[in-house]
Amino acid sequence: MIPLAEARSIVLDRCPPRPPVWTPVDAALGCVTARPVVSAVPVPPFDNSAVDGYAVRAADVRTAHVVLDEVAAVMAGTSTDRVLGDGEAIRIMTGAPLPAGTGAVAMIEDVEVLPAVGGSGGAIRVGRALAAGENLRRAGDDIVVGQEVVPTGTVLSPAHIGVLVSVGVDGVEVVPRPRVGVLSTGDELTPLPEPLGPGGIRDSNRHMLLGLVGQAGFDPIDLGVVPDDEERVAAVLQDAAMRCDAIVTSGGVSVGDRDVVKATLDGLTGGAMRWMQIAIRPAKPFAFGLLGEGRVPVFGLPGNPVSALVSFELLAGPALRRMAGRHRIDRPVVRARAATNLIRRPDGKVHFARVVAGWTPEGSITVAPVPGQQSHQLHAMAEANALAVLPDGPGVAAGDAVHVLLLDVEHLPGALGIGGVVDALTGETA
Repeated sequence: MIPLAEARSIVLDRCPPRPPVWTPVDAALGCVTARPVVSAVPVPPFDNSAVDGYAVRAADVRTAHVVLDEVAAVMAGTSTDRVLGDGEAIRIMTGAPLPAGTGAVAMIEDVEVLPAVGGSGGAIRVGRALAAGENLRRAGDDIVVGQEVVPTGTVLSPAHIGVLVSVGVDGVEVVPRPRVGVLSTGDELTPLPEPLGPGGIRDSNRHMLLGLVGQAGFDPIDLGVVPDDEERVAAVLQDAAMRCDAIVTSGGVSVGDRDVVKATLDGLTGGAMRWMQIAIRPAKPFAFGLLGEGRVPVFGLPGNPVSALVSFELLAGPALRRMAGRHRIDRPVVRARAATNLIRRPDGKVHFARVVAGWTPEGSITVAPVPGQQSHQLHAMAEANALAVLPDGPGVAAGDAVHVLLLDVEHLPGALGIGGVVDALTGETA
């Protein structure tokens, strides 16, 4: 057996980031920038109002209850050539350019509109004194010309996309999302909706792995189910190597296995596939190699569904994130407390126990094992939201600290969510 760190090094060293490409901003979400983006324009592009209200001269509103003449109006998307004079106010909307002479904007809530007298125009009364510059947004107070708005290596979020558009950038150089083919092989595998025959099993791994690829933000490509026919498996793999950036298979990687996937991959790579036994449980067997002229990574995962999922999380997923240009290639790991004993036996391996992680009222994380820790028990795996890392030895006692790899950060039991926080702050109950 080899240590997990050695297996990861073998894989990660051979999965460098993909070459950058120009991508429209609306297609770049989740991609990693390959070069910095520098703004050629200020944001906002002009001085404008931060509120709906009235543009006024600062000298006119040093005291409360000042009456001013309303002489014009300016809406968002328009402008005015009118210059504010002494004792004048101009109606203005949020985001509209400031008229010349504006020293502050009185919020509509602080203004009383007075009735017109005779044939005169309208007037307003400003209910409180205003400081110079109040409710104004100056050109460039968010972004100045020459500012680096998105550094190299940024994973583009929706907010980053908005920033790029705000500075007039319609496309960006990014490391593209890997296209990941997922293949299942075996005469016993039965796709939906076909009925199961004698000895048949559902092809659950392929659907699970396609989901993991998509969840990670990559482009899953379904390579389907191929029967145990070496020529057909070779044809599918060779085609996939021309249109995919990586390939994931499951099954046929254990010591002693001599199925068509192992034979085919050995033949296609000239015997260069690495067939590993890693010192972990589950997911001990794993294979890795580079296929075709494009040196496309092939990840051979174990056939048991829990082992396939754990193997993806520890090896294939991090490698794919590195190919996508990510600097953080692993899911988050935190220190938690074991709610009960996490028992294991010494066997020279690191165990990854399936657990449910949740928040305590004090704000710490606690974990408890799910029933069903065998590598074929996918339903139990689906109930877990984390993997507890148990070094070789007897395990972890209740109350002791344990490292936990979080698989589902969004749904940790006990988390209030913003709605619960708001209710707590306002004294409301759900």
